[in-house]
Amino acid sequence: MLKNQDIQIRDPFIYVNREEGKYYLYGSTDKDIWGKGTGFDVYIGTDLEHWDGPFPVFRPDASFYSDENFWAPEVHYYNGDYYLFATFLLKESGMRGTAILKSSTLTGPFQPHSEGIVTPNNWHSLDGTLHIDREGAPWMVFCHEWIQVGDGEICAIRLKADLSDAVGEPITLFAASEAQWPTSFTHKRFPSQINYVTDGPYLYDAENGELLMLWASFVDSIYAQGISRSVSGQLTGPWQHDDHPLFTSDGGHGMLFHDKYGRLQLTLHSPNRTPEERPIFIELEESSGKLRRREDG
Repeated sequence: MLKNQDIQIRDPFIYVNREEGKYYLYGSTDKDIWGKGTGFDVYIGTDLEHWDGPFPVFRPDASFYSDENFWAPEVHYYNGDYYLFATFLLKESGMRGTAILKSSTLTGPFQPHSEGIVTPNNWHSLDGTLHIDREGAPWMVFCHEWIQVGDGEICAIRLKADLSDAVGEPITLFAASEAQWPTSFTHKRFPSQINYVTDGPYLYDAENGELLMLWASFVDSIYAQGISRSVSGQLTGPWQHDDHPLFTSDGGHGMLFHDKYGRLQLTLHSPNRTPEERPIFIELEESSGKLRRREDG
């Protein structure tokens, strides 16, 4: 049995199986996370501290359209099956985007469901997540990468009812620089542009009716987790941004879930250094749409 400190993982994602009383932990688990991809695994536990596994849930065959950058798997239950959203670097075009896989069980095996990536073919995109709007329509929310646009964006695109493909064109919800807390940087590959990162969007319906979005960026080169909010509760916004990030200790790409006891939990990876990244769990409390770390006692 493994403990959290034994598991090298980025972009942790928890699926709570309440019938079993178990947690399923997915994430980016390749040891060389920036290179060749081997697939995705799951760890299974009952207390967010101890885990069995890893158990393979996806291994690509030779015909699969990617063999590099297998990132940020999320597993969502939808219409009787489980759908895995994950980022891949495409062999033919060299572009990065999110595709959708499908399985009848949480342990897979997951098989390709979408025809390649669902994000635009000519965009560098990553970290797609599923959101069901108030009318019951499925959307993918994802990042348009800073390496292509400089000021990284959070975008959304409608999905077909069976999640097999996109419908229409993507819309831009906001750019990273619209929030007060991220800081810009220059990069030797792109010396003429000022850059802001957007990573790992995750949507959460707050108790006060607001729609919250977790997303990650950098503050003075330190990875951080921030929150934006649609006070209308609609994906289309308008979006407002908290002045200060939720987590600033070199960690991010988080998601929220309620544990077996109904407590609100944040999981993210920290530190943001390979191979040191580990899953972190932080209990939160929610008040009028505001999230903060729960203090014992």
